[in-house]
Amino acid sequence: MHTLNLGILAHVDAGKTSLTERLLHTAGIIDELGRVDDGNTRTDSLALERRRGITIKSAVVSFDIDDVTVNLIDTPGHPDFIAEVERVLSVLDGAVLVISAVEGVQAQTRVLMRTLQRLRIPTLVFVNKTDRAGARYEQVLRGITEKLTPNAVAMGPAVTGLGTREAHCPSYAADDPGLTGRLTDLLTEHDDALLAAYVEGDTIPPSRLHEELAAQTGRALVHPVYFGSAVTGTGIAALNSGIKELLPGARGDADGSVSGTVFKVERSPAGEKLAYVRMFSGTVRTRDRLPFGRAPGAAGEGRVTGISVFADGSDVPRPAVGPGRIAKLRGLGGIRIGDAVGVAREGAREHHFAPPTLESVVVPAAPASRGELHLALAQLAEQDPLIDLRQDDIRKEVSVSLYGEVQKEVIGATLAEEFGIDVTFRETTTICLERPSGTGAAFEIIDKEDNPFLATVGLRVDPAPAGGGVDYRLEVELGSMPYSLMRAVEETVFETLGQGLNGWQVTDCTVTMTHSGYWPRQSHAHGTFDKSMSSTAGDFRSLTPLVLMTALQRAGTTVYEPMHRFRLELPTDALGPFLPVLAHLTAVPGPPSLDGANCVLEGEIPAARVHELQQRLPSLTRGEGVLESAFASHRAVVGGAPTRSRTDHNPLDRKEYLLHAALRGPGPSAA
Repeated sequence: MHTLNLGILAHVDAGKTSLTERLLHTAGIIDELGRVDDGNTRTDSLALERRRGITIKSAVVSFDIDDVTVNLIDTPGHPDFIAEVERVLSVLDGAVLVISAVEGVQAQTRVLMRTLQRLRIPTLVFVNKTDRAGARYEQVLRGITEKLTPNAVAMGPAVTGLGTREAHCPSYAADDPGLTGRLTDLLTEHDDALLAAYVEGDTIPPSRLHEELAAQTGRALVHPVYFGSAVTGTGIAALNSGIKELLPGARGDADGSVSGTVFKVERSPAGEKLAYVRMFSGTVRTRDRLPFGRAPGAAGEGRVTGISVFADGSDVPRPAVGPGRIAKLRGLGGIRIGDAVGVAREGAREHHFAPPTLESVVVPAAPASRGELHLALAQLAEQDPLIDLRQDDIRKEVSVSLYGEVQKEVIGATLAEEFGIDVTFRETTTICLERPSGTGAAFEIIDKEDNPFLATVGLRVDPAPAGGGVDYRLEVELGSMPYSLMRAVEETVFETLGQGLNGWQVTDCTVTMTHSGYWPRQSHAHGTFDKSMSSTAGDFRSLTPLVLMTALQRAGTTVYEPMHRFRLELPTDALGPFLPVLAHLTAVPGPPSLDGANCVLEGEIPAARVHELQQRLPSLTRGEGVLESAFASHRAVVGGAPTRSRTDHNPLDRKEYLLHAALRGPGPSAA
């Protein structure tokens, strides 16, 4: 037996969860097929998922195909929950991309396929709903080769009875010329030995072609395409064969160093944290002490108190879990999504999709429940770190980052159903960022001028290439101050850059410490330590924001807004009326590509205007327009820069800041 960790991905409503139900039924795991519309599917376990008929959280279920144990992960299809898909990609051995035979290739399908190809995840394509009215074969296959990948190969001839309940999806025989001819053309592009044999006129046996198809599918060079219906079961046997024979199984050394990745965190009914871990090597046993974290400085450790491994349609207790398997681990209280357990893998897959570009303030219906709301949102952030809580202690408000309006509705419903907290949301706004426009420096010396803190701090801010994040460096000797004081400055630099001159996070810069100084621990003659005579970490944490924001003011910042790359398909006669609308939305279109009665228009549009474009598209194109959009980059804001309210005591206003610092009193000693 070997294990295959398989992801099921699709645009929303392509039939992904229904396909999961059919695969489980075929494997004998369930006796009756659940229906999304009836809310009784195996993997949509949340009440909210059953009620709305959409997948919100990824779910794992296991079944066998002969000698292969498949851990199948059903993922959300709605773009608002793309972060959930992102986490799953890091643990997959292969994927099935589901496409509707009625709608064909859709916007989210293209986003998913581009990501699968970039990460070189072996992928089969399953065209579902061949039993539905309006189902197509040739058009969908052509759409796959034109919009997804030219290296697609249909594993069966045209569907008979297409669009009816009697639809039948036959498979090619191994020696069928319709298959061997296409395979020969496709596979020789990536294999010189096969190409040489073909050029020399040698007959390439079907077994050699099938062997090479498996090899190239495993290297994500070729994508076999299967047609079928999850509802009627036609084509499922062929898909099962493809999963078993063409996708590579998991590998790993059971005796090697423990290495795994956490891709999901949930809590048991008793509140215990459960970590879903994909094991890549080594063996974890109950009562093992297990290190985890994302970086050596942020590492934690816990004792494993329980292990459940997915098998035969459920998770069953086991004393140990080895490589290739997916398990739920108990006892690791501080663990988070994205953490490595044991030894972190080199080149681990991260940040496959763009971060959320929207945010909204969450307002409790009962002001007295603010504390409960924050705790509830913190638990939701454990399960989805990208909602990124932003606490405003001054206004007693909390905001969350979002991908879209549906996600906002789901968060509100979850808070009401699981935590008993009714909330509303303020208007959704766009998340911008700031980058330094130039170089700026500042310093303050201990016991000089109006510096009230027992600390010397000097900082210089320099711009860095886009996408580089924040780099912190020293131009002072590391031993010039105790490490605790050095660490206090560095940590405070990163915290302070969360709000720039306009209130947005500052990124793509290098911050260098240029001055340092402190007063050593001192005491009165009777030996009592006196904070008024000795520098503490609190002095440095209080002074650093003043110095850094002064340096940032001298450097200046530019606000950048998120931009989406869009692709519009619309009737040619609608192009003229549509261009002024794009101009109004401050979109930047490229030259149109005309093809008779239809045209394609690509360009960039501010993320904040995508929703309005979607709303106006049907009326301007008689319902024939198709829009695809995805995050592309950040663009400097033209005109007045948008601002965001600060959540701190504003180090840009020295008088106000020092007043609050005096009220707070000196920070805790860490020297």
